[in-house]
Amino acid sequence: MHPAFSVLFLTTLIGAGQGLLIALVTGQWYFVIGAEGATVRESGLFYGVGSLIALALLALGLLASVFHLARPMRGWRAAHRWRTSWLSREVLLLPATMGLTLLYGVLHALDINPPLYTFGNMKTLDLTMATGFLAGAAAGLLFLCTGMIYACVKFIREWASWWTVINFTLMGLASGFTMAAAYSGLAGSRLTGFFAVLALLLTVAALLGKAIVVWRNSTLPRFKLKTAIGVHHDQIRQITQGFLGGSFNTTEFVAPGPKCLPKTLTWAYLAAGFALPAGLLAAGWAAGQPALYVLAVLAQYAGLMAERWVFFASGQHVQNLYYQAKA
Repeated sequence: MHPAFSVLFLTTLIGAGQGLLIALVTGQWYFVIGAEGATVRESGLFYGVGSLIALALLALGLLASVFHLARPMRGWRAAHRWRTSWLSREVLLLPATMGLTLLYGVLHALDINPPLYTFGNMKTLDLTMATGFLAGAAAGLLFLCTGMIYACVKFIREWASWWTVINFTLMGLASGFTMAAAYSGLAGSRLTGFFAVLALLLTVAALLGKAIVVWRNSTLPRFKLKTAIGVHHDQIRQITQGFLGGSFNTTEFVAPGPKCLPKTLTWAYLAAGFALPAGLLAAGWAAGQPALYVLAVLAQYAGLMAERWVFFASGQHVQNLYYQAKA
């Protein structure tokens, strides 16, 4: 498939925004359960600014999505088919997640936090925590919808797997928690070590998940003309693509560049998007240097952009059997 850079920015930016939001909610919950003592809390400003960063990432992703619409003024129609379309569900969930993120940050910044319920162990569920749980759930469902947009395309077997959803989620969480570690480190938060450890674990998990997919896709049986047209002759070959010139079918369903480029970029993104950030996170945690977390964010995002390009470029649509170059 031909990768559109607007889609690359869309999926990586909203993934990081979702991950950062979930990290902030997880950090608040970490204090609520008393992991650092019942009296230890982070300031409302910390969560407010963090939510603003997550909201900015989600908004930038939404803005990027406009650039791959042929008629942006009709983009609202994408929400019509929410009963059957994962894309429509994503279109509805993204602004809902943004709204809950904004509400979560505003409640923290204004310190509007009345208790809603007290449990038997004397732990209290307050308004910001409840809002955070709702925002985190919306972000989790958004991961599901984004991944299923591609996993439900049965004609592209590189995508048609639950591993697509799993990897989108793991990579989004890893990038979000890495950003949370950098942000909390620069802010001098007590959550820095907590975020750094979880970011490291999620990055390693994302690396393993991606390695499994790379192996899976390399072992997939390929579509052949013989099986595609139902003729069992061994010497079938295509001598024309059916067009005198180029068309949508011969451009948008074929990745640009040399055929070896996806394989080369695979090794590059495995290093830049996973191995290098994991090393920087471990070093930053051991040395207590927030600058290393910032470097991890930059390396990871560059690597994830390359990963997303390869994800689309490696998708082999069955229609390419009928629109090959002239043999």
